[in-house]
Amino acid sequence: MIPLALLAFIGLVIFVERYITIRKASKDEMNLMQQVKQSIKSAKLESALAICRNSNTPLGRMLEKGLIRIGRPIKDIEGAIENVGKLEVSKLEKNIGILGIIAGIAPMLGFVGTIIGVITIFHEVSVKGIIEIGTISGGLYMKMITSATGLIIGIIAYVLYHILNIMLDRIILKIETDAIEFIDLLEEPGK
Repeated sequence: MIPLALLAFIGLVIFVERYITIRKASKDEMNLMQQVKQSIKSAKLESALAICRNSNTPLGRMLEKGLIRIGRPIKDIEGAIENVGKLEVSKLEKNIGILGIIAGIAPMLGFVGTIIGVITIFHEVSVKGIIEIGTISGGLYMKMITSATGLIIGIIAYVLYHILNIMLDRIILKIETDAIEFIDLLEEPGK
């Protein structure tokens, strides 16, 4: 039960930390994109850079890298934005895989508890030389509790893992859409 409790605690800490981080990263960036577009259309590159630096979001850092590269070929700008985007996504994905591992390990640890419960039953029977309901029920209790706990922790970790992945997918799609919009803006005639 101690390893299961430890897995549950680690899983919960990772979920809360990643949830908060991902929520911060997904804060309303529509306003950021609008402000950057206005600054670029007004030919205020320094203003656009300041807006991106002050946003402290993945999109802001991506757009900042693109703005710094203005004047270079569009492929260079796209490459720079893409590279920063990959780094930002990897930062957001940090430790989420551990929740997936917990989802797989917790039920197995529960089944180890099941085996220990059965071993306890047979050991007690062999020591006492007789089969008593108290001996059997104690081992069965241990067996059922650890199995149920392992399965519950595994199911919860599995659900939390997928919640974070869904949140990440939404952010990635939004960031990619905004990056494409930014590149399109730079390719407009007269820019």
